[in-house]
Amino acid sequence: MEVSSEVNNPLSTSVLSDVNNAKLFVVGAGGIGCELLKNLVLTGFRNIEVIDLDTIDVSNLNRQFLFQKKHVGKSKAMVAKESVLRLCPKANINARHDSIFNPQYNMQFFKQFDLVLNALDNRAARNHVNRMCLAADVPLIESGSAGYLGQVTVIKKSVTECYECQPAPRQKSFPGCTIRNTPSELIHCIVWAKYLFNQLFGEEDADQDVSPDTADPEAANKPGEKGDGSPEENNNHDLDKPRVSTREWARECDYDAEKIFNKLFHTDINYLLSMDKLWQKRTPPKPILWTECQEIQERQLDHQTVMTLQENARSFSESINALKYEFKKQGDGGMLVWDKDDEPAMNFTSSVANIRAHIFHIEEKSRFEVKSMAGNIIPAIASTNAIVAGLIVLQALCLIRKRFADCRTVYVCEAVNDAKKLLKPCTLDPPKRGCYVCAEKPEITLKLDTKTLTCEQFRDKILKSHLGMLAPDVEILDGRGTILISSEEDEEEDLALGGTLDSFNINHGSRLRADDFLQNYDIVVNILQEENLPEDRIFQVSDTKGTIGASAEKVTPPENNAEENPVVQDDEIEIIEDVDPTASQDEIPRKRKRSSTNSGDSVLLDSSKRSKQCDDSVIVNDDNNVVVLD
Repeated sequence: MEVSSEVNNPLSTSVLSDVNNAKLFVVGAGGIGCELLKNLVLTGFRNIEVIDLDTIDVSNLNRQFLFQKKHVGKSKAMVAKESVLRLCPKANINARHDSIFNPQYNMQFFKQFDLVLNALDNRAARNHVNRMCLAADVPLIESGSAGYLGQVTVIKKSVTECYECQPAPRQKSFPGCTIRNTPSELIHCIVWAKYLFNQLFGEEDADQDVSPDTADPEAANKPGEKGDGSPEENNNHDLDKPRVSTREWARECDYDAEKIFNKLFHTDINYLLSMDKLWQKRTPPKPILWTECQEIQERQLDHQTVMTLQENARSFSESINALKYEFKKQGDGGMLVWDKDDEPAMNFTSSVANIRAHIFHIEEKSRFEVKSMAGNIIPAIASTNAIVAGLIVLQALCLIRKRFADCRTVYVCEAVNDAKKLLKPCTLDPPKRGCYVCAEKPEITLKLDTKTLTCEQFRDKILKSHLGMLAPDVEILDGRGTILISSEEDEEEDLALGGTLDSFNINHGSRLRADDFLQNYDIVVNILQEENLPEDRIFQVSDTKGTIGASAEKVTPPENNAEENPVVQDDEIEIIEDVDPTASQDEIPRKRKRSSTNSGDSVLLDSSKRSKQCDDSVIVNDDNNVVVLD
């Protein structure tokens, strides 16, 4: 049935005309996006562009009401357009099944819109849209939901805080020796399982080695002196022999599930047992052989079932074979990207984590619970998305009517608070002084050891992962325009990315300029030489210049991929994770050539770190009242 939004529209003729003519860009057509698109056309907005990279999954149908079972597997943006046009056939909607990171969506593209409305579910895409709106000087309405909590806010260049003014919540980290040697929680096993995935099939990272950590300060004896007494097993860890990477070894045995299982869960565990001191005050792990896990009692399984050791071993074997097949299809130099919504990858992670948990006497969990921990996901509530979408439209009306003073940051509370309110409107904060994104001249000061930090680490761990750049170029401000890092593939081959910063005469007091053409963003980086950094950190941000919130760590908890809107497989869950933008660089096109002399739904912060002046003249610091997007 078609519904006309012309009927009983409460807006005045002049306002309705402004609304009809406004051109909007909606980024995301998922939980909030579906409600938002419906609200926009029923309010009178006629010119809408919507983009979403995702396709419809059956689990979306319980809350994304523009989609039906017949749409499963189709583009969210395209189907959302079709469904909304049934409500308002006169609307002019252009749908794009694409990534917002595509370079065609540049500053000039953003400039054509009166407003940009975010309905995203990850930090990488939010950061990117934030920077593009700042570059194009187009108002942005940011939003997010997490269970019963939600938030809507307005971002306007030079007037309000930008999305990145507030520091990112610092992720809990774990020492490498805990992950590799002495896990005590399931999350430690999940991190290890994701590391193993990358070692076998993904982007190899020396910091994600899954082998026992021989440098563990608690291991006093010489590793290998104790175990099961097998010379063959001890020789596998002979420190005098050249080490073979996990992937190379797996390839040599053609990813044989039994051999990998015995290596990881028997040989390596026996090696850990040889480190006597580790187990003086801990319960020692119990090695397991593949042959011990073959007697399976068949039963009906689902994602809520806590599987037995034998069932996990079978799942491990099946997922290894499936991943091996996909990995070989990538060809030489190819790799897989871990995705919680890829069934073989998630089955692999769940089975590996639970087998390791069994060995270390840790309570095992269902695949559903492991996925929620691995992907940092929480339940999504359809009514919260509807409320948030309505609040977005109210803010959009204020902006279209040139009534910016009426715009608010509005929090959706989990329950009615002491003021008997479910919604808490608060005044918008001005830009944060020293923000490394929206400041007039962004600048940041880093403490790091130039003698050990390589150019590649500087690019990947600092510029891409921490500062959120997509394809950075770096110039040394030495008066000669020396190029340290280039985003151009042909130029990159000529640069010594494996060299340390000090090999390029970068030392205490050096200044670098990093710029990202794709984001129209550049920043000056001041370097302070510091050899005594905290354990497991490769740099720290100094308070001297710029704000960013946290320093990089060598070991981090599970991260999701940077796909704009990942498919959700399990019912009633929606992604609100923090993403490493380097996780899906294959989807990010390279920058165009330029002169080398050019100088040119959500993660929630602890609300105690930010206060807002609210309309009822109280400062809100109560966790129940304030939800801060990040």
